[in-house]
Amino acid sequence: MILLISDLHLEEQRPDITRAFLHFLQTRARTAEALYILGDFFEVWIGDDGMTPFQHEIAAALRQLSDSGTQLFLMHGNRDFLIGRAFCCEAGCTLLKDPSLVQFNGEPVLLMHGDSLCTQDVGYMKLRRLLRNPLSLFILRNLPLSTRHKLARKLRNESRAQTRMKASEIVDVTPEEVPKVMAAFGVRTLIHGHTHRPAVHALQVDGQPAQRIVLGDWDKQGWALQVDENGMHQAPFPLS
Repeated sequence: MILLISDLHLEEQRPDITRAFLHFLQTRARTAEALYILGDFFEVWIGDDGMTPFQHEIAAALRQLSDSGTQLFLMHGNRDFLIGRAFCCEAGCTLLKDPSLVQFNGEPVLLMHGDSLCTQDVGYMKLRRLLRNPLSLFILRNLPLSTRHKLARKLRNESRAQTRMKASEIVDVTPEEVPKVMAAFGVRTLIHGHTHRPAVHALQVDGQPAQRIVLGDWDKQGWALQVDENGMHQAPFPLS
């Protein structure tokens, strides 16, 4: 059995989500062969060198799960793209590229965070290309921690304000982009998060039936996608 989650946006200001996640690690995830976290695991990440006691606590909980035998895989999101090797080493997880091709039940499956599919949001895509540029990443990681804190607050506040002003279709994935990406990787199943709109979308890729599974975010409830011999099933669960 394999589990996939995304968009927990962990932060100290939401202890209910933290408690639910730690319980998830100690119970359901313990029985899984692997756990995939597809981005925006943390609400903000300014660099491995700026880890807080709260973030170290999360890393320790992940390490316990990894040591118990569950494989852990983590993908960057738009909130935590500065997570690096130091955190992954401490947490016992493998950092995945976005996108990544995996095998579930003998079939190729494409995993993504999902933000790169929102091509209609031109302003965000420009910012994403700038921030993910290797030179920009080097500069960001070497800025003083205080500067990174201020920059993270500024970007987060601007993102929230702009999202409220944009039409819903602009901040969702571009429908035409999905089959192009899936065809390029030769898959009939794509799993991603980011949009906070859990659903299973049927589509056609090169004339063949395909599906796009959108993972739910952890806010009013938690979400997990389970992959087992019976297929793929996503369901919510209470945070309490």
